[in-house]
Amino acid sequence: MSMPPDLESHVAGPRPMRQLFSGIDSTYFDGDTPVPQTVTLMVDHAAQVLEIGLPGSAVAGVCWSLDEIRQLEDTAGQEGVILRWMGDPLARLHLADPYILQHMPHLKRGAPPKGRGRLAAWAFAAVAGVAFQIGVLVPLLADRLAEFIPPAGERALGEATFGQIRQALAGTGLPPLPICENQDGLAVLEEMLVGLEAERGTDAAIKVFVLDHEMINAFALPGGYVVFFRGMIDAAQSPNEIAAVLAHEVGHVENRDPTRHALRSAGSIGILGLLLGDFAGGAVVLFLTEQLISANYAQSAESGADEFAFAALEAADVTPAALGDIFERLRDKVGDTDGVMSHFVSHPTLTSRINRARSAARADAAYGDIVSDESWSALKRVCD
Repeated sequence: MSMPPDLESHVAGPRPMRQLFSGIDSTYFDGDTPVPQTVTLMVDHAAQVLEIGLPGSAVAGVCWSLDEIRQLEDTAGQEGVILRWMGDPLARLHLADPYILQHMPHLKRGAPPKGRGRLAAWAFAAVAGVAFQIGVLVPLLADRLAEFIPPAGERALGEATFGQIRQALAGTGLPPLPICENQDGLAVLEEMLVGLEAERGTDAAIKVFVLDHEMINAFALPGGYVVFFRGMIDAAQSPNEIAAVLAHEVGHVENRDPTRHALRSAGSIGILGLLLGDFAGGAVVLFLTEQLISANYAQSAESGADEFAFAALEAADVTPAALGDIFERLRDKVGDTDGVMSHFVSHPTLTSRINRARSAARADAAYGDIVSDESWSALKRVCD
């Protein structure tokens, strides 16, 4: 490829700070009028710009930053090269000779999206908005709505959720997780409820179930459902420990914590479903199951249920320290959360709850067992 005569000296020697390309046939379209203009081109290496000299103009005319010049791939059958500048979406520069392109380093690079700062701000605002809805608005609405749900509605919600949990824990395509039905063992749980002075013989009465599963846990559901896993009964070393856990879950029911928690989980799932797509399949069941079994109530709700349990155990002549005993066994098995993280987890630390339970027991009290040794043996066989 031949070069214009006025370029030969530039190629042979050091590159000047300003380089004129007057011998190149260059046509400029300003984007405002369809009339092409023959222009001169000057590369200013110091300023890193391409100066486009317009006809009859004593000034440089138009300056394009070399880093922001891009080559158009589709020239519609035209010979040569067509360039555009990111700062002007309509202007075009047609070059018959591509020699000058060596001074433009980013001809093939894609143009960065415009308004990235604004886009980032909108993205941050969207994430903050979702977090505000899930973390503030949904809990606030759930707490208010829970006060207006009738008892029959709570029972229906609890029954439906209990069925979902049994099916989710059993697995897809399998029968629901079995409920332990040994009547002698269930009678002991009823005896404990009477001893704790829980409401009996009404539609609002607590309903206790034992699921045949090795998980060491117990939780409450809306409508007065209290669910134990067989693993919790197996792990307990005295009937008072089971009575203490039962009293704690009754405290949650009395404070309507399960209903508030279920409404919060459902509201959060609804918001996430709008953002992420269809959440109406098995994923929602598994998510809701995990949420309700883990029972991530606020620290104030957990502390309130503990205080309810202390009072109920004291009234039944059972030491409140029994709740601390079962918590200590759980702590030895799963550990505790201490330090800064303890302020962010939903439950108070097990150590603090153990200390509070033992502090609630009177040193001079003559506590006894809530049921007899024979009844305790029957409860241990509730899943036989």
